[in-house]
Order: sequence, then structure tokens, then C-alpha cells
Amino acid sequence: MPKIIDTKVNLAFPLGHHLHCLIAQLPNHLHKTSGFHPVEEQQQWQAINSVLDLVAAGEGNLKKLHFLLFPESSLPVSCLDQLLATVDQGFRPNTVTMIGVEHVSLREYRRYLERFKADNQEAIELVDQDIDSGDVLDMPVNWCLVLVKESDNRLRVLLEAKSHPFHGEEFIDKYHDLYRGRHFYLLRSRASCFNFMAIICLDYLYRDLYSSNIKQIIDHANQLYFSTRQGLDALFVIQCNPKPEHQAYRDVVSGFYGEYLEDTPGVRETVTVFGNASDETLLEGVPLSTGFGQSSVVINRHHRLEQVVSEEFVADDFGGAPVCRLRFGRGTRLLYFNLPLHHEIDPRSSRVPLKVHAILQRSLEDRWEKVQSVTFVGGI
Repeated sequence: MPKIIDTKVNLAFPLGHHLHCLIAQLPNHLHKTSGFHPVEEQQQWQAINSVLDLVAAGEGNLKKLHFLLFPESSLPVSCLDQLLATVDQGFRPNTVTMIGVEHVSLREYRRYLERFKADNQEAIELVDQDIDSGDVLDMPVNWCLVLVKESDNRLRVLLEAKSHPFHGEEFIDKYHDLYRGRHFYLLRSRASCFNFMAIICLDYLYRDLYSSNIKQIIDHANQLYFSTRQGLDALFVIQCNPKPEHQAYRDVVSGFYGEYLEDTPGVRETVTVFGNASDETLLEGVPLSTGFGQSSVVINRHHRLEQVVSEEFVADDFGGAPVCRLRFGRGTRLLYFNLPLHHEIDPRSSRVPLKVHAILQRSLEDRWEKVQSVTFVGGI
């Protein structure tokens, strides 16, 4: 099972005030050789860079942005240095950027870990154990970056590898199979007390009740709660998922928030953010799907989020799960919303804990513009 590495980061979030998150629901167009790789690298980078420029400019209340989430496998590895330079030079302090990177070999992934050794020392030790155990250096790695722009403007670069492949990442030939990551980071921010994690898609799902990533995350968060009275505040799931509504995700959400087998105070107030690729996504070698999109935010049912339906989002309970969920549409969008405070901090039933600040779409001039009108067709 992957190891959860507790890592302190210097983030001075506003105390007692909600934080803000932007999901960039962009399309992926990937072809498959040894792993998945972007077809039009420059076009993909231009789409990502347009979002980075928007955040750096900070028009409107984007100056308040704290978390920026991109899809799985969306960043061409050739553009990694450009991404780092933009975030380092243009982003405000106290921002976190999470983005999936195209597949590379384990040999190359190990070089990136060495490049950012100061932030990834424990991860290097875990990867080296796998390298020492056999001929694995050419195995593809599905990985992501967690870029933390600290309050003193220092940029932290943390790397994670996906631990569980989907069927398109598995082969009969063992050495073409996806490398399975050995660690997750639990980022514990100081001076503000806010703890969060980022994982990749299928890492969220149960394997069995005794040895499963998500069970391990729950148990670790519980131990954190019992020892410090802190819990896991936010869990970000990076996706390129044609079946975001699959029953398996609902089952895990139910177990995560439902307290069916044991009390789970460590994750009771966790806000789970699923950031997916849009419905324009194409994966070569994988049957064409009408899925993708539908990024979502899931919170505990005690927040009492009113169930409404509109053209751009739906508030529901994920088919009867013990949660409140805000689920967005499938199109290419930028989705800007706030993360709710702990229920105990503001328990009034009249309070709307989760609010959409803006939804942006691409204009005919290829610029991001607000969706001006949202028509409600359900709810009160």
C-alpha cells in the first residue's frame, strides 16, 4: 500500500473564512504508446496557459483563489518548466496548483524526483526500493504535480505517481504495465491549520475493506484527529474519467461519509473535490465514450445543501448517498466556487455553505468569459 507522508507547508490561509477553488475542466486528446501522451502538445499547453494567465491576472475575486485543479494527464512534460516559471513568477502567495502530467518512464520520473529532491526525499527512498527490486525503469508512470506557493513566495514542488491503473493502463506484458505509486502527501499547512491531499482518479476507489487506498486515508485522518484533534479538510481527486457517475464512486463516497462500519471523525468534515476532463476528451485506443466532465464537490450531509437543478450544475445527494453534492456539467468550463467551512463553525440551516462564484466558457474569440445566465429548472 502507498505510504502517506505528512508534509508541513507554510500557507497563511485566512482564519475563519472559506477558501476558494477553481477547477479547470479542460479537454484531453491523448494517444497511447508506452503510456498516454498529448496529441497536440502546443494546443494543450495554450489551453492550460490561458487559465494560468487568468489566475495570475486575478481579475475580479480570482485574487482570492487558493486551489487550482487541472485534469489527469493534461500537462505535456515538455511544458513543465514553463508551468513552473508561470506559477513561481506570476501566482500570488498561499496558492496551490494541482495538475496531472503526461506519462513518462520510471527512469525519467526518478530524475524529476531528484531534481526536486528537497521536497521529495521520502518519495525517492520508496521509488528506489522498487528500482532495486527489478528491471522496472522503462515502465510508464502516470503522475501529478502539487505546486505550493507558500506565504513567503517560496515554491514547493511535490510529485505523486498513480497507484492503481485503469484497464487502458494495464498490459499482459508486465513491463508495459503502469508503475504503481508508493506514496501520497498529506499537506499540513501552517500558520493556518488546514490539511489536504491530492490523489489521481482510481486511487480513490476501494480495492477491499482491508487493504485499500481510501481506507488507509480514512484511518490516517482518524489517527490525526485522535492525536491532534485535526482532520483531513480537503481531498482533491484529479481525473480523466469517462465514467464519473460510476456506482463504484458512489459506493466509496457513501463509505467515506456514511460511518457504516466505524466512526470516522478524521474525514467527517472533509470537502472532496473531483476535477475531471471535459466531454471533448479523446483517448486513442479506448472506445469512444460519451462521458467525461461532471466535475463535482462533495460534502457531509449535515451541511444541508439545497437540491436544485440548473443548466450548468445540479445539487443532489449522489443517488441516495449520505452527502450533499454539487455536480457540474460536461462542457469545457472553468468552475470557481468556495470550499465550505466546518459545519460546527456555522451550523445554521439557513446558511448556504457552498456557493458558485463564476462559471467561465470559451468565447468565439477564444477567451474565457462568464456564463451570464443560469436558469433554474428545479428546487425552490
